[in-house]
Amino acid sequence: MWWEEENATYPMDDELKTLAYPWDDQKKAYDHCHYYSNVTMEPPQRANNSEILSCSTSQVYDTSQFRTSAVIDYSLVCDRAWLRATVQSTYMVGMLLGSYILGDISDRVGRKPVFLTSLVIMVVVGIGQVIIPHYAALIVLRLLLGASLQGIFLVAYVMTMEMVGKRSRTVVGVLAHGFYSIGFFITALMAWLIPSWRWLQVAMTLPALFFIPYYWIIPESARWLLTKRRPEEAKVILEKVAKVNKKQVDERDLEELMKIPIDEDKEAKGTFFDLFRFSRLRFRTLNIFFNWMVNSGVYYGLSLSTSNLGGNPYLNFVISGAVELPGLALATILLDRVGRRIPLAAFLGLGGLCLVSTIFVPKEMTWLLITLAMSGKLCITASYAIIYTLSAEVFPTVVRNVGMGSSSMVARIGGALAPYINMLDDVWGPLPLVIFGSLAGAASLLTLQLPETRSRQLPETLEDGENFGRYSEECEDEKDKKPINICKDETK
Repeated sequence: MWWEEENATYPMDDELKTLAYPWDDQKKAYDHCHYYSNVTMEPPQRANNSEILSCSTSQVYDTSQFRTSAVIDYSLVCDRAWLRATVQSTYMVGMLLGSYILGDISDRVGRKPVFLTSLVIMVVVGIGQVIIPHYAALIVLRLLLGASLQGIFLVAYVMTMEMVGKRSRTVVGVLAHGFYSIGFFITALMAWLIPSWRWLQVAMTLPALFFIPYYWIIPESARWLLTKRRPEEAKVILEKVAKVNKKQVDERDLEELMKIPIDEDKEAKGTFFDLFRFSRLRFRTLNIFFNWMVNSGVYYGLSLSTSNLGGNPYLNFVISGAVELPGLALATILLDRVGRRIPLAAFLGLGGLCLVSTIFVPKEMTWLLITLAMSGKLCITASYAIIYTLSAEVFPTVVRNVGMGSSSMVARIGGALAPYINMLDDVWGPLPLVIFGSLAGAASLLTLQLPETRSRQLPETLEDGENFGRYSEECEDEKDKKPINICKDETK
């Protein structure tokens, strides 16, 4: 047929479209995955015995905006559209595995070796995606890419937090997310300048080589060395830090620091099952897990759906990154001035309201649809930054690492489901945004059940975690915000 010629384009008026393609009443559009047989162009007519056939082997792609893409090269459309979502979902599964496996290895062998190894894997896998033409290989490589990138970010984040003082952790932690947002701008610019997705992948992968010398520039974490009873190596690093910062450190104080005995009870790590040992701690753990899953799912869902909002996809992607910066700035300001719980609930609730309200926006009002979606992205970015801090402060010290690691793993479940939720726009355009908004609203309400942690002495043991936030503020010591056991339990 004349419409089956590869990558051909023909001007088609409404009469020809009616003859060539079935009409989908649900989508209110022509079905581009099927066509009528026995249709002639001159004169335009369709035979009475024509059948509806699938376009599975004869797609014609519109290359006016994107010359090539993985969707075109691997034919990820129509009946194979779910494979497109699988590519994105597999990447999130890789991040899940990387969070657990590489996080555990970095605790055992050190931060620097895992950081360098993840960098090398990322470069090899990134280039491999370009030169290997098979879809199955692409899936495997995307899995490895997600794991390696999570190893890079996770280890870099931990090293950063371990290098700075207590007063700087909140700001530094949020700034780490800020540089992630800046990557949005760079990615959009590179995608606009490089039309081929394969060359774009190469251009985004090779700069990682510049970070390999970090292995010889950045020292190993002194905190990690102390926990591994390697004080002499930690001392050398701290002396070098003091010298670079032009600070004078008393030798006796430094020696005393190296001799601090490690409390075996505090050094002992809790297990995943300890998070569910007590009823109150169990509820909070499940609450935090759900919060992480929703934050991750909504964040990546909105990030991956910018091209579905209408308008210029490059501009939408830039806006998607731009709104993250004020979101992170607001989170930084509110964390230390207002607290954690109320801002988190407010951002989730407001973001969910923005997304659900898209149901009332006419399809032709693209500007309003984009505004509401990007407002939701701003709010979810802020809430994502806050949940990091709140979670680290709610989990007791003995299970803090396993709690944060488990939360990060659960978050990847939300990220893995996001591409499939985005596919529901074929059923009804606003449906993905409505689902994301409803989940954010539910998480907002559950957040109110978590304790406020600002200026509070953090829980150390599982018993502390069970009783954390259990007493009214009037019963707390004003000096260290530690619950006084003789106070009345307000929850009974």
